[in-house]
Amino acid sequence: MPINNSCTVTYSPAYTIVPTYECFNRCTYCNFRTDPGESPWMTLSAAQSVLKQLQSENVCEILILSGEVHPHSSKRQAWFGRIYDLCELALGMGFLPHTNAGPLSFEEMQKLKNVNVSMGLMLEQLTPALLNTVHRHAPSKVPEVRLQQLQWAGELQIPFTTGLLLGIGETADDWWETLEAISHLHQNYHHIQEVILQPHSPGNQQTFDAPAFDPHQLPEVIAKARQILPPDITIQIPPNLVKDDQWLLACIDAGARDLGGIGPKDEVNPDYPHLQEQELREILQPAGWELVPRLPVYPQFDSWLPKELQIAVRQWRNITGFKTGEMYK
Repeated sequence: MPINNSCTVTYSPAYTIVPTYECFNRCTYCNFRTDPGESPWMTLSAAQSVLKQLQSENVCEILILSGEVHPHSSKRQAWFGRIYDLCELALGMGFLPHTNAGPLSFEEMQKLKNVNVSMGLMLEQLTPALLNTVHRHAPSKVPEVRLQQLQWAGELQIPFTTGLLLGIGETADDWWETLEAISHLHQNYHHIQEVILQPHSPGNQQTFDAPAFDPHQLPEVIAKARQILPPDITIQIPPNLVKDDQWLLACIDAGARDLGGIGPKDEVNPDYPHLQEQELREILQPAGWELVPRLPVYPQFDSWLPKELQIAVRQWRNITGFKTGEMYK
């Protein structure tokens, strides 16, 4: 069952917590990472202080977004433990966690399912050609490793978000191949909530010398993606990366129906401030679109969650604006 009706666009009122910016990958387009050892890990007490302030604000999703620690690093166990504890803390303080921390082992995903209502990992692009360019020093960007995550998420019945990064050296045929792979996995497991179509947007930290992906191409890509993907997968676009209001509306007209997590800062693209809720309403409403909040788990997946998480989600669905009957048609 699709999450959106014909005149509804959704977003998640969210806040991003970063356990660590350190990452053993060195993707040349990245504006997020620091070298291992250069960035302190977020403590539980610091996270608790942040979350306490958020309890009085309209925030439901806590996105746990982390740089990656090498699978064989002596710090891997402590890193994973910190992520788990942050999710557990957020859940205990009334929020709904969603983790995106790079490729995880089957056992790590299985454990995180107990403290996350959904999880995510960008496929970016499946072409191996990028391993010779932007992913030359990014071992976890091997396409098979990332596809494995989507399969494991399906086997574990984890509601999942994935997506494509557009404009990093791939071809249009690569887009369709990646979308077909997502579609195939979803047809087997029916677990993909959203596919993000994220245009490359140059930032101050990256070394990748390439222009921004032309947002004027996005409507065409979205329309083709809508043809390839099953109808119960929602297409998401980041509105802060589509600067022109008319082209943002064109993306929605083409089939995008979700604007992702909206919070004070886009940690992945820090040079591009989020458009806030009121700004988005002022763009959408004159064109006949209603902007409504959603939870980080779509209603058709509620029954997949452990009982404790089902109770937490039900409490949020009873809050005005998140009620199932009003939002999801």
